[in-house]
Amino acid sequence: MTDDARRATLVASRRLTVAAPAAPRRGHLHVGDSPAGADAIEVTSRYVERAGRPWFPVTGEIHYARIPRDRWSEVLGHARAGGLACVETYVLWQAHEPEPGRFRWDGGLDLRAFVELAAQHGLDVVVRMGPWAHGEARYGGFPDWLVDRGLPTRTNDPEYLELVRAFYAQTVAQLVGLAHADGGPIVGAQMDNELYDQPQHLARLREIAEEAGLRVPIWTATGWGGAQVPETLLPVYGAYSDGFWDDEQTEWPAFASCHFRYSPVRDDLSVGADLREALDGIGVDAGAVPLRDDDELPFATCELGGGMHVAYHRRPLVTPRDIEALALAKVGSGSIWQGYYMYAGGTQRTGPHGSEQESHATGYPNDVPRVTYDFAAPIGEHAQIRPHHHHLRRQHLWLHEDGHRIAAMTSTVGGGSEDLDELRWAVRSDGHSGYLFVSTHQPAAQPLPGQQDVQVTVDLADDSVTVPTVPVDIPAGVSLVWPLRYPVSPSVVLRSATAQVLTRGSDDDGEILVLGAYEGIPVELVLDGPLEVGGAGTGVVRDGTTVVSLVEPAGPRCVVELPGVRIMVLDPASAERLYVLDLAGRDRLVLSDAPLYALGGELVVHPDEAQHTLWLLPAPAELVADGAQLSDPRDDGPWRRWALRAQHAGRTRLVSGLEPQATAVPDPVRGGPLHRLSAPTDFTGAAVVHVDVPAELLDGADRALLRLTWTGDVGRAFVGDRLVSDHFWHGRVWDVDLTPWVSEVAESGVRFELLPWRRSTGVWVHPSVRYIPDGVHVAAIDVVRVGRVRLTGVERD
Repeated sequence: MTDDARRATLVASRRLTVAAPAAPRRGHLHVGDSPAGADAIEVTSRYVERAGRPWFPVTGEIHYARIPRDRWSEVLGHARAGGLACVETYVLWQAHEPEPGRFRWDGGLDLRAFVELAAQHGLDVVVRMGPWAHGEARYGGFPDWLVDRGLPTRTNDPEYLELVRAFYAQTVAQLVGLAHADGGPIVGAQMDNELYDQPQHLARLREIAEEAGLRVPIWTATGWGGAQVPETLLPVYGAYSDGFWDDEQTEWPAFASCHFRYSPVRDDLSVGADLREALDGIGVDAGAVPLRDDDELPFATCELGGGMHVAYHRRPLVTPRDIEALALAKVGSGSIWQGYYMYAGGTQRTGPHGSEQESHATGYPNDVPRVTYDFAAPIGEHAQIRPHHHHLRRQHLWLHEDGHRIAAMTSTVGGGSEDLDELRWAVRSDGHSGYLFVSTHQPAAQPLPGQQDVQVTVDLADDSVTVPTVPVDIPAGVSLVWPLRYPVSPSVVLRSATAQVLTRGSDDDGEILVLGAYEGIPVELVLDGPLEVGGAGTGVVRDGTTVVSLVEPAGPRCVVELPGVRIMVLDPASAERLYVLDLAGRDRLVLSDAPLYALGGELVVHPDEAQHTLWLLPAPAELVADGAQLSDPRDDGPWRRWALRAQHAGRTRLVSGLEPQATAVPDPVRGGPLHRLSAPTDFTGAAVVHVDVPAELLDGADRALLRLTWTGDVGRAFVGDRLVSDHFWHGRVWDVDLTPWVSEVAESGVRFELLPWRRSTGVWVHPSVRYIPDGVHVAAIDVVRVGRVRLTGVERD
C-alpha cells in the first residue's frame, strides 16, 4: 500500500458521527429518597443530578479505622487538594463490635468525627456499611465471634439479620444529623460488598438501614462479577489494571486489558473471582454472565484501581501512568462517577485475635501482609504523596471545572478493539461540543505502540471538526483528552486544541482558561472565526477559523491574549504541579513543588526536601510562613513566585550497599482454599539489619520515615519487640513510619528481619523487576524527614 493510500484509509477509519443524546429518563429508579431543597440529588438514567444540573462526583476510598486519628485531617486535606469531591469509607464490623454487644466508636474508630472532619474539608461521604466488607480484612470484616456461630451469613437468615440490625442501628446512630437531607455530607450508602447472587438480601439491608433512621439520596451495591443488584440499589463498578487475587501463573489478569480500551462494557468478572471460586466453587467464565451495558442506569464506579495491594504469591507493580490511563479511559467510555480504591492507604488493624488481615489461616485464598495496607495508593500508608496523586489531579481539575457538561455527554467509540496496532479513540459529546479521547497506553504486559499521522474528524449535529489541522504523531504511553468546540467565553469558542482543559482562574486582568500540554505533542489552538491574537500566540486565519501557534514554550509564562479572555498553556510538568486552593478566602491557582492542601483559608505544605518553589495567581498582598523561610516574592508573568526553605525537611542516608546473609530459609508452603503460596512465618534464620537513627533526625519533623531500598522476599521491621511494619518485596521502596515510636527508636533503633529472594519459590513479580539475584540486597536506608509549613495570605484594603 502506498503512503497516499494508507493515509486515505486512515482518514476514512478516523471519522465518527455523533448525535445529540436523548434526554435522560427520570422517575423510574428507586435508589434514593432524600429531598434536600435547592441541593437535591437525583439519579437519572444517564447521570446524577445535583442542584438542578448534572453532577460528576469524584470519590476516593479512605479507611478511618486504618489511619491514625491525628493523620485524618492531613489525609483528607490532600484528598481534597487532589480533586476529590467525596470520600468512601468502610465501617468494619470487627473493629466496632469486637465482642457481642460491646460496641466501640472511640478514638480512631470515631466514625462521626471522621465524617464531620471530611465535611470541614469540603468533602461529601459515602458510607460503605457492610456488614461484609472484604477490603482484605480478616473474615471480610466479620467479627470472629460471628464467624464462630456458623450462621448462614450474607443471607436473610433471621438470626443473622438480628445481629446486622443491631450493628446498623449503632452505625446509623453515629450519623444522626449528618445526612445530605439534614445539610450534612453523607450522600450515599453501600450495602454489603461483592455479593453477586443475593439480591433479596441486598434489598433487605437497605430496608434495615432505613428502619434505623438513615436517609440518603443514593443507595448502592457493587455490580461487578455479573452481580444481581435489586432495583432499589444503584450498581457501581470497578476496574483494576492488575490484581493480586489472580494466581502466580497469570502474567496479566483476565479482563484487565478491556479497561484500557474505550467500551460501553461496565463489568469485570475477574474482580472478586478468587473469593467466588474459593467460597462457592465458581470460577471465571466470561460466557456465563453477560457484561452489563444498561441504558436505564448511569455508569458509576466505586473501585477504579488507585493502586494495587500485594499478596505473597502475586505482587503487581502498577505504575502511576497505568492508573492515570485507566481512569481517563473510563471517562472516555462514559463513566459519570469516578470512584477510586484505594485513594489513601492505611495499616491493618490488630484486634482481640491478633492481626486482622485476610490470610490462608482464615480461609482466604491469598496471604497479604500483616501490617501494611499501603495499596500503592495516591496517598500512601504514611501520607506519602505519590506521582499518581498529581497525574489524577490533572484529570480531576478538569472534571471539577467541566463535570456538569461531561456528565450530560454520551460516549461514542471510534477505535476500541483488541488490536494493539489500532488507534484507540472515542468521543464524548452532547452533539454540539465535546471531547476527543486518544490512548497509546497499556501496561507493560501488553504495551501499545505510538501512532503516526493522527488526525480525527468528528461530525457533530451541526458542524464537523477535524483535529489537529495537520496530522501529528502520538508517542507510545500517552493518554489524552482534547476539547472540541469548547466555550471559552461568550465570544470565544475553542474549536479544537491539542492540549487538555485543566481549570479556570482569574486576576485583576480578567479570566484565564488553563490548558495542559502533552509530552511530545505540539500545541495547536483553533478558534472559531477571525480573532486578534497576542501574547504568547500568533494567529493565522484559515477557512473561517484562527489557527494559533505558540511563540513561547508551554509553561507558566505562556499566556495567549484573546479578546476579553486569556489562555494559559502549561507544560506537562507544570500541569502536574497545578492546584486550585483557597488562600485567604479566595480560590487561587497554585504551582507547587511540594504537596500541599488548604485548611481554614491557609495552605499547609508537607515538603520532604528543604528547597521548594511556590507560584500563586492571583497572589495575596503578603504571604507569611510558619515552619519555613520565604524569599522576597518575584513577579513572573501573571504569577508571583516565592522560594521556600523548609525547616525539618530533607533526606539523610544512614546505610548503603549491604548484603546481609540469612542463616536459614523456610521451605515454600502452600495453603488456603486455592492452594496458593503461603507467606512464611519462620524468621529464625532471616538476615538481620539493625539501624541506629540519630535523635536529631527525628526532632522537629512532622513525620520521619525510614526508607529501605532493597531486594528480597519478605521483611519485618521491629522497634524493640514491637512489629511496626512488614513488606512483601515487589519492586517499590519500603517506608517505615518512625513518628509514633520516636523515643523508642532513639533508644534502641530499628531491627529489620529480611528473608532472601529465591526465584525458584515461584512468586510472581513484575517482569521489570523479576530477574534479580537471589538473596538479600540492601541498596540504601534513608531517613526522610517531612516538614509542615503553614502559609497565611494577607490582603490589604
